Amino acid sequence: MPQDSKAVYGGQAVIEGVMFAGKHVNVTAVRRKNNDIVFYEVPKTSARWVQNLKKIPLVRGVVGIVESSAKGSQHLNFSAEAYAEDEVDEDDQKEGSQEAVKEKKKEEKSGWNLTMVLGVAVMGVLSFIFGKLVFTVVPAVLEELIFGNSYSIFVHNLIEGLIKIIFLLTYLYLISLTPIVKRLFQYHGAEHKVISAYEAGEDLTVKNVQKYTRLHYRCGSSFIILSVIIGVIIYSFFQWDSLWQRVYLRVLLLPLVLGFSYEALRFTNALRDTPVLRFLGYPGLWLQKLTTKEPTDDQVAVSIASFNRMRELDREMSEPKVGNPAV
Repeated sequence: MPQDSKAVYGGQAVIEGVMFAGKHVNVTAVRRKNNDIVFYEVPKTSARWVQNLKKIPLVRGVVGIVESSAKGSQHLNFSAEAYAEDEVDEDDQKEGSQEAVKEKKKEEKSGWNLTMVLGVAVMGVLSFIFGKLVFTVVPAVLEELIFGNSYSIFVHNLIEGLIKIIFLLTYLYLISLTPIVKRLFQYHGAEHKVISAYEAGEDLTVKNVQKYTRLHYRCGSSFIILSVIIGVIIYSFFQWDSLWQRVYLRVLLLPLVLGFSYEALRFTNALRDTPVLRFLGYPGLWLQKLTTKEPTDDQVAVSIASFNRMRELDREMSEPKVGNPAV
């Protein structure tokens, strides 16, 4: 497949698979229990005003987060349904194929969908929307209750940032102990390896892809840690007189923090090959040591299949339709 040096791709891990976002389509590949790889393909459609907003610095970051969270939930739901079907089918084989079992299958599938989608969605959009509000407000309240008004605003904000990082690391560590999230983090690593191999111009074979690091500068995990650092700086420009005013300011300034964090992520990614400045992206890479795990060859194969299918559809959708006269 011909390389396009200007193409910048991103993706996310889903349950037993990987989603990649192209220019025209988002594609998820999921490995089923029978080892088949199935695809979920959704053409990208955005209103013109949304596209215009995504061209404006600071604004584009917030718009991109909301859009990717909304679309990513569709792919999480697809993978959750596939996982639920496989789990219930496995139980059916043990229990028999009576009518009662079939009815139970429908009920369990519905229950699995709700549980899996909610649980994994919270992890996947960590620090975004509700998750971001929780990780923004709770540390501010705790810091105020513990330390009162003993220090300067900057010191208070710095302590608040440290509390956020402790919360974040603890949360990620605890969920990484569960088998399904551990596998999700492995697929996250597989996604990064494929993008890195593609950006290096490698042929996308399992052997080639496995040579690359599971860490990537342009990861959402890097965005999360950058939002903590940027928040400490931005909040220091605003004085508060009470706890409620402090919380109100945090919520009010959240879009600004997200916007600056997105621009900082783009900046650090642009400097990743500059020896003196590449260290600016190191905090995000350190966090990825928690949010990614080394993938197996089978998991890398799924990631490659998703990426190749996305590029194939992108290329087809970019080609002019035969028989359509130019206007």
